[in-house]
Amino acid sequence: MEVSHIPLLLLLSALSSLIQGFETNSGIPGVPGCHGIPGEPGKDGRDGIKGAKGEPGSSGFGLFRGEDGEKGDSGVSGPSGKRGRRGPAGEIGEPGNPGVKGEMGRSGDHKSTLKSAFSAKRGGYAYPPRDTHIRFSKIISNEQNHYDSETGVFTCNITGFYYFVYHATSDNNLCINLNMNLVKKVSFCNHGTMDQVSSGGAVLHLRVNDKVWLEPTDYNAMMGKEDHDSVFSGFLIFPD
Repeated sequence: MEVSHIPLLLLLSALSSLIQGFETNSGIPGVPGCHGIPGEPGKDGRDGIKGAKGEPGSSGFGLFRGEDGEKGDSGVSGPSGKRGRRGPAGEIGEPGNPGVKGEMGRSGDHKSTLKSAFSAKRGGYAYPPRDTHIRFSKIISNEQNHYDSETGVFTCNITGFYYFVYHATSDNNLCINLNMNLVKKVSFCNHGTMDQVSSGGAVLHLRVNDKVWLEPTDYNAMMGKEDHDSVFSGFLIFPD
């Protein structure tokens, strides 16, 4: 078994020095031996006990905040997003406080509404001439003066729908036309040889200055005496 020469030499040198030290009181120091080969590092030791907490360090230097820059221009608006689903209805809130009562409005003026009406009865016993305006000369009502008792013609002053009606007493055959602007609108006939009452009516749409009247035919036995009246009436139903 081989043994390293260097450790053996060191051992012999140490023994020689020791023997010489015993033999004499002083001797010449021996030659220092060579450094041995470093040993392998030992394992790490256990962690030591935690040290005491140090004092807080001094505060660092603060940085100065610069002034705010100018606001930049707005960017281009992006495309609108899709409409989201409608959320569930929320709970009904408590009623609000009543509002302040408004001022009373102005009183209405019934006289300012649009009106047109008349009624007149025929005077005289003689039969009216055929194909002429029948004159109802005795005015019953004509506040707006839209009916002319001298001519027997009603002239429209308010555009709208009107109702015209007549009640005629006759002692013979009677046929009457309701005309508007030289155009026959409706015709009524009643044949008989005794005193009798006939009537007729129609709704017409008139414009301003349109004219309406009654006109007899060959059968014109219309009366107009006490207890044998013949009446022509008309009134505005509603304006346009």
